[in-house]
Amino acid sequence: MFDIKEQLALLPDKPGVYLMKDKEETIIYVGKAISLKNRVRQYFQSLKNQTTKVQAMVSHIVSFEYIVTDSELEALILECNLIKKNRPKYNVLLRDDKSYPYIKITVNEEFPRVFKTRQFVKDKAKYFGPYTNGGALKETLEVIHKLFPIRTCRRNIRQSIEKKERPCLYYHIKKCVGPCTGNVDVQSYRQMIDEIILFLSGKQDELIRKIESKMKEAAKEMDFENAAVYRDQFMALQNIVEKQKVLSTEQIDQDVIGIYKGEDTERSCAQVFFIRQGKLLQREHFMLETSKESTGEIISSFLKQFYSEVAFIPKEILIQEKVEDQNILEEWLTQKRGNRVKLKAPQKGEKKSLVEMATKNAQVTMVQVEEANKKEKDQRDTVLRQLQHVLELDAPPMRIEAFDISNIQGVESVGSMVVFEEGKAARKHYRRFKIKTVQGANDYASMEEVINRRFTRGLKETKDIIDKTMTINEGKFAIFPDVIMIDGGAGQVSSAQKVLDQLNIDIPICGMVKDDKHRTRGLIYKGEEFVLDKASPLLRFIAKMQDEAHRFAINYHRSLRKDKTLNSILEEIPGIGEKRRQALMKHFKSLDKMKIASVEELTEVEGITSVNAKSIYEFFNK
Repeated sequence: MFDIKEQLALLPDKPGVYLMKDKEETIIYVGKAISLKNRVRQYFQSLKNQTTKVQAMVSHIVSFEYIVTDSELEALILECNLIKKNRPKYNVLLRDDKSYPYIKITVNEEFPRVFKTRQFVKDKAKYFGPYTNGGALKETLEVIHKLFPIRTCRRNIRQSIEKKERPCLYYHIKKCVGPCTGNVDVQSYRQMIDEIILFLSGKQDELIRKIESKMKEAAKEMDFENAAVYRDQFMALQNIVEKQKVLSTEQIDQDVIGIYKGEDTERSCAQVFFIRQGKLLQREHFMLETSKESTGEIISSFLKQFYSEVAFIPKEILIQEKVEDQNILEEWLTQKRGNRVKLKAPQKGEKKSLVEMATKNAQVTMVQVEEANKKEKDQRDTVLRQLQHVLELDAPPMRIEAFDISNIQGVESVGSMVVFEEGKAARKHYRRFKIKTVQGANDYASMEEVINRRFTRGLKETKDIIDKTMTINEGKFAIFPDVIMIDGGAGQVSSAQKVLDQLNIDIPICGMVKDDKHRTRGLIYKGEEFVLDKASPLLRFIAKMQDEAHRFAINYHRSLRKDKTLNSILEEIPGIGEKRRQALMKHFKSLDKMKIASVEELTEVEGITSVNAKSIYEFFNK
């Protein structure tokens, strides 16, 4: 039994990180402290002087643990990592838990590529981002590939040259200089990459001067073909620069952050202006999960989460107000950047105006997001009420589970379960099943197996939760749906209903049926078909669930087939057993990536020795 008073007395007077837990052993808050002894004790003193948020949090704390660090800076870094990993309920959180995309330049390759990625790893490549606006990222990449004819393929260039492989279409239409032909000088190719880095760094003026110089030099040498290319680049870049708004008279790199706290809501919005060399290069907004925190607390939390992920940190970051841990934040940012970073909360002048502009934009964005969310929620509520009416339910179905079966001629049969909560896809609750008891293409029997496994497991977990041998958070199937949707007609519904009857479970089951053109047309419920109007929002919702269940099943089926194919190929390589095959597949994800990997890249895989790596490399390159 955890005795809070006893544990408080044992707290050390040292820097570190503390983790507050509820009765389910779930981490609900992560914080850092110069002195764990003083900071953690404050939570359990008189609650009258505490904020509403702290009062609510303390009422749920059943236990805590702590990690001692050597310095406050180490505590801050650990705090960032633990918040990202656990996403505690009472911390300020970047609302989207998805990974934002970056532009990656593979400067570690002989002939680098430029492309979009969602993985930000330390692999000696150069990254720009993150981008929350996918359209802006796409447009930026289009401009780059229009101005600079670099390669977009994943070819092993040296291997292509040795084998004298034919260049692709991009070479013939002059969209790529064709390093695979062996006729491209590495230095001239690298020059293009350096210019792209200048472009993405916001140093377009410097790039324009370089291109203008090359244009004049080419014209002087009477190389009119290249002069025309440089002229087109020069004009395109000038057009881009003209569209960029000059926001600062100082020719420095700045990030300007404005925070707007929503009224009567648990969300706030952070607007970031990325100013490079005095010009607004890009702007992004981020939604935050907040409660009753002060603006300073929100700023501090945002800085930690945002700058733990970004590819570039400028010398100066402008914020609305000073934050409590400003000095340690500056130290952390300076360490990440490699030289001095200043956090400034300007009180007057141009910089103050920039922060106010960012804050105003955050407010406008917040209003727009809230209005869009409200409209979307109203539409979802309407659809659920329509479904309630059609099925004659007592209340709108808040949780719906949809199931589908996928196989090709009975091979690698799989089942999928997708979940919609309050009319919205809840992807963290999706589950997939590899069919174990059915041989061949028998969708009815396969559906029986999937439904039986799902609800038998659910009943067991429910019992374990009641017996307190399992927590609710540990149960993957403990929450039952209000309605079950089956991809198919009366036969599939009958198969699922038979299982529920055997388990003594009473949940409405519907079949999602399609027409001759494989388009969703309606529902089968209690033996009756309900054909829905083509313009009906309910029909669109059902079609969305059916498509999602089918997509999830198909993707799982493809991954199994791909793994089986890759596994069989790897079996031919001497010295590569089951564990090493699994490690290779987990690391590279595809055969194409493995084929072009160098010996050094192969040795980065867990369990792969230099001898193994050489064997794999020779197998794919013989």
